[in-house]
Amino acid sequence: MSESKPARKQQQRSIVTQLKLLDAAIDAFSENGFKGTSTRDIADRAGVHHPLITYHFKNKEQLWRAAADRIFREFNISLVKAMAEVPEIDPRARAATFIRTYVHFAHGQPALHKIILQESSHPTSRLDWLIKNHLRPLFEEVVKSLKELQALGVAPPGDPALLFNMIRVSAGGLLALAVEIKGTSNLDLDSEAALDELSEMIIRCFLPGEMPARH
Repeated sequence: MSESKPARKQQQRSIVTQLKLLDAAIDAFSENGFKGTSTRDIADRAGVHHPLITYHFKNKEQLWRAAADRIFREFNISLVKAMAEVPEIDPRARAATFIRTYVHFAHGQPALHKIILQESSHPTSRLDWLIKNHLRPLFEEVVKSLKELQALGVAPPGDPALLFNMIRVSAGGLLALAVEIKGTSNLDLDSEAALDELSEMIIRCFLPGEMPARH
């Protein structure tokens, strides 16, 4: 028997409520950190009744994890789409695409870096969870590519782990400081032109070499 219309509507309302809560949680956690955010504040931002948080997410910790999952899932989706357009036989082009995608996503979703910064001030179980489930898998994948690019003379020599983090902070760190940078340097990192220039400058700095000619 097919699902009844009232049941489908209830399911749709439930999904909408969860998305509202996740949007509100992402904003609140990135602005105020985990400890500085209350579930009541999140409910108010989402425009829903406070008890719905525990109904959908059990507690604040589970809501934080769901919010972080959503951020990284959306980043991975955007990265997969971008990489689908680049030949696998051109690792420099793929690395450049990664950098451009990272810069534009971090601009569109500043919580990507802000939540990491909020959790990195001291050791927490949330930071451990974030590293295990999202940050280390990304690190391992990108470092593998950087090692290949170093061997080809495209990326500069040195510890690839350090190189990865320099690239990451050059992109996300600058964007996380966009308001201060605009006041100090008069650089508008909200403009498309500035984001493109930032991407290309990072690529030139960290991928200075050219791919060897194929014979």
